[in-house]
Parts: sequence; structure tokens; C-alpha cells
Amino acid sequence: MVAPQLNVNFAGVRFKTPVVAASGTFGFGREYGELFDLSRLGGICVKGLTVKERHGNPPPRIAETPMGILNSVGLQNPGADVFIEKELPFLRRYDTTIIANISGNTVEEYCELAEKLSEARVDMLEVNISCPNVKAGGLAFGTTAKSAALVTEAVKKHSSVPVMVKLSPNVTDITEIARAAEGAGADALSLINTLLGMRIDIETRRPVLKNNTGGLSGPAIFPVALRMVWQVSAAVKIPIMGMGGISKAEDAVEMLLAGASLVCVGTALFSDPLAALRITEGIGAYLERKRLDSVSQLTGKVQPYQL
Repeated sequence: MVAPQLNVNFAGVRFKTPVVAASGTFGFGREYGELFDLSRLGGICVKGLTVKERHGNPPPRIAETPMGILNSVGLQNPGADVFIEKELPFLRRYDTTIIANISGNTVEEYCELAEKLSEARVDMLEVNISCPNVKAGGLAFGTTAKSAALVTEAVKKHSSVPVMVKLSPNVTDITEIARAAEGAGADALSLINTLLGMRIDIETRRPVLKNNTGGLSGPAIFPVALRMVWQVSAAVKIPIMGMGGISKAEDAVEMLLAGASLVCVGTALFSDPLAALRITEGIGAYLERKRLDSVSQLTGKVQPYQL
């Protein structure tokens, strides 16, 4: 039997495998590159980029929780210009797809980032709309359909590469936001971002995180992420990159069946730096066992009960 095809055409961009390293957990790949050949990854979604350098939130900003972690790192990064000058050339040494994750406090910042990174010839943009809109009293762009569409439409006008919008789960109806992004021209969607959470030190009676709250990721959120990907895949026609608690090949297969075309591995990399490679191999083994020719044959093939 011929080995199953793992490559995916995603919004016009070719991925060698369906497994991508998630933004915020992989940095710019240098540390992981000391452990394995980054060309073995389907793609790398780099750490979130802003217009100017950001030092992030004060510590403590990471806390373990049962089956996951809370983080309030605060988008620490060197800024888009430094990324383009120093980090992108390093990443281009490898045969893998590069996705630039961008964040802004205003629509104008998103547009500036889209122009710079498009000109630098990254393969795709991932637009993080979970950032606060300073012109709307700090309300995150991704919490209303109107603001999500506003950012998406603006970024599309300033980007020469495909635009993927990253959706927040901290909303009443994620399908409404998904449809708004699609209607505004998004080429693809990624979901879910972290769930808002909190821990308290009962001895000091203070929050464990200096920022008081943080984003929850890891296996604990997987069922929520899976449900949201399933719902969104039924609501839109553009492709989806699914993420949120994927830690083994079986999780990835579930996410593909729910409607994702690609999967992102994030928090699992902290405990197992080779998790993405292990998951890729597991997907291939599953395809062989089920006698499937291509990973694309899994996407959206869940058969829900009709009640």
C-alpha cells in the first residue's frame, strides 16, 4: 500500500503535514531547532508579533492547573521589524510553512503589521483578534461580530498573503464571529484561542498570576475546542485550523473529523518538545489502519447523531 498523503492545501497554501506548531508556545523555533529538524513540521505559527517591542506582563505570569496551564505572558516579543531582520531568515532555512501571528490595539496597527509581514513574504497571516481595542474602551476585537469584521476587512486590504483569523472562545456565540470574519473576506479561521481563567493562592489570598487572570490552555480545554470547531465548520465554508488541548494523535484525528483541515499543537510541546512529530506519525498510522489515501479525507467526516 502506498503511504497516505499528509500534505494539505489550506487556503491556497501548501502544508507538508497537517500539524502546525502553535503561536506562543514555539517562540521563533530556535530552541526547538536544537532538538529536531524544523522541516519535519507542517508549519510554524510564530510568537505573536506587535508593531513595537513588548516586554509583556510582570511575573508571575505562568501557572500550572490540572490538565493545563494559565498564562498572562502579555505578548512579549521583539517587534515585527526585529522578527523580519533576525528571526525570519533563520526560519527560512527550513522547508516548512511560516505563519505570522499579529496583534494590535488599533485597526491601524493590524494594517501596518499586515503590510510589513506580507512584504517580508511570510506564507500566511494569523490575525489574533483577542486583543483589546483601545478605541473601544479596551473591548477585545474578537468579542463582537462588528469589530471582528472591521479588523478582518482592513487586514485583507493590506495583505498580499492569505489571512487567517484566530477566534476567541470567550464569546456567547462563536459561529456569529466566524461568519462575520468570513463575510469580511477571511481566507481561513483558526480556533480556539485560550479560555479566560484564574487561580488564587489561599495563603496570601491573592491571584496566582500578577495580571489576576490568564488564558487557560492544555488538555482540559480540548472538549470545548472540539465542540467549537464542529460548530464553526458547519457555519462557514472557509477552512479551519483547529487547536486547543491537542496532545496526542487521537486528539488530532478528532479535531480533523470535527471539521479542521489543519491542527495546531501548543501546550503539549512544553512537556514533550517532540509532540508535534509524534502526533504527525500517529495520524499517518491511523490513515494506514483505516486504508485512507489522504489526511484530507478525514476533514469534517464526523457522523453526528440525529436526535
